[in-house]
Amino acid sequence: MDTLIDPENTWALMSVMMVGVTASIYLEQRYRWASRLSGAVIALIIALVLVNTGVIPAHAVLYDDVVWGYFVPLAIPLLLLQTNIRRIWRETGRLLAIFLIGSIGTVSGAVIACALLQNSIEELPKVAAMMTGSYIGGGVNFTALADAFKVSGTLVSSTIVADNLNMAIYFLILLGIAGNAFARRIYNHPLIDAVEKKGDVGEGKTLAAAYWGRKDISLRDVAMCVTYAVVVVTISKVLGGSLGTLVPPDGGWLSKMCSTFLGSQYVWITLLSMLFASVFEKQASTMNGAQEIGTFFIYMFFFVIGVPASIMEILMNAPLLLVFCFIMVVVNMLFCLIGGKMLNFALEDILIASNANIGGPTTAAGMAISQGWNELVGPAMLVGTLGYAIGTYIGIIVGSMLGA
Repeated sequence: MDTLIDPENTWALMSVMMVGVTASIYLEQRYRWASRLSGAVIALIIALVLVNTGVIPAHAVLYDDVVWGYFVPLAIPLLLLQTNIRRIWRETGRLLAIFLIGSIGTVSGAVIACALLQNSIEELPKVAAMMTGSYIGGGVNFTALADAFKVSGTLVSSTIVADNLNMAIYFLILLGIAGNAFARRIYNHPLIDAVEKKGDVGEGKTLAAAYWGRKDISLRDVAMCVTYAVVVVTISKVLGGSLGTLVPPDGGWLSKMCSTFLGSQYVWITLLSMLFASVFEKQASTMNGAQEIGTFFIYMFFFVIGVPASIMEILMNAPLLLVFCFIMVVVNMLFCLIGGKMLNFALEDILIASNANIGGPTTAAGMAISQGWNELVGPAMLVGTLGYAIGTYIGIIVGSMLGA
C-alpha cells in the first residue's frame, strides 16, 4: 500500500517516530487520562493510527535495522542496571511470587494454545517460543527468540501484528479491572483506597510527571551509561558469534537448545548486565540517567511494535495468531488472579505482576505510576527486568521442547 511517507525516507520516518514518542511522553505527564493509560501504550496507539491511515509504512529500514538493531539492544543493559538478583529476592516480596506464578501461567498458556491450534498455524512452536519469552519478559525477548530460532520475517511480522492488538486490549482490560467494583469486592486494594483518599498530586501535574521529575544527571553520567551499554552489546555479539557454533544444532532438541542459547546475543547481554548490576551494585547505582535513556529507547520500541498492527492485515492473515496470543494472556491472568487470591495478595500486586509478565517492566512501572501506586514502581521494574533476564531462556526451552 502506498503511504504518505516512503519507506526509504528514513529521516522523515524518524521525525514522525520522535514526534510520536515525545507526544506520548508529554501527554502522559500533562493529562490525567493519558497518565492512566501510560505513555508506552499511547506511543503504540499513535503508531497504529498512523499506519492504518496510510501516513507511514508498516515496514522500513528505520524499524528493522535502526530501532530493532541498535536502540533495543542498547536499552537492555541500561534497564538491567537495576537487576541486582540479591535485591530482587530481598525487596519484591509478594510481587515476585505472583510474577513467577504468572510465568508458569504463560508457559501453560503456550502449551494449551499449541495443543488447540497445532493444525491451524504453520511453525506454531516458533510462535510459542517467541510469545513465551515476550509474555514472561517483553518485546526484547521476542526479538531475541525470533533471532535465535531463525523465524521468517513474514511470521514475525504477522505475530507482531496479532500481539500488538492483543496487548492494547490487554492493557485496557487491566485498567478496567483496577476500577471494577466487583474485583474490588473480591480482593484487598489498599493502594487504590489510598490514592482515592489522597486525590491529585497537584494542579496540572500528573502522577507520571511527579515520578519523572528533573534529576541530577551530568554529561559524565550520559557518557558512562551509553558507553557501558555499547560495550556490553559489543561483547555480547562477539560471544554469541563465537560460542554459537560450539554445539551442532542438529543433534536433537537439547543440542539445538544449547546452540540457540549460546549463539543469542541477547542471552549474553542479559547475563553480562545482571552480573554487573549484582557484583558492582555501588557503581551501577551511581550511573544516573540509565533509566531515563533506556526508557526513552523502549518508548521508541513501543512505537515500532505498533507500526505493523494493520487491522486489515490482522483480519486477512493473522486472526488465529491473535487467538493464540489471547489464549496465552487469558491463562496468565487466570493464574495471577487465582494464585493471588489463594495467597490473599492485593489486587494492585496481582495486576502489576501480570503486567510485568505480559508487557515487561516499562509498562508495569508505567501502570504503577499512572495509577499512583508508587510503592510498586520499583518492584515492578525489578520483577519486570527479571522477566527480561529469564524470558529468553524459558522461551528457548519451551520452543525446543515443542519442536521449534
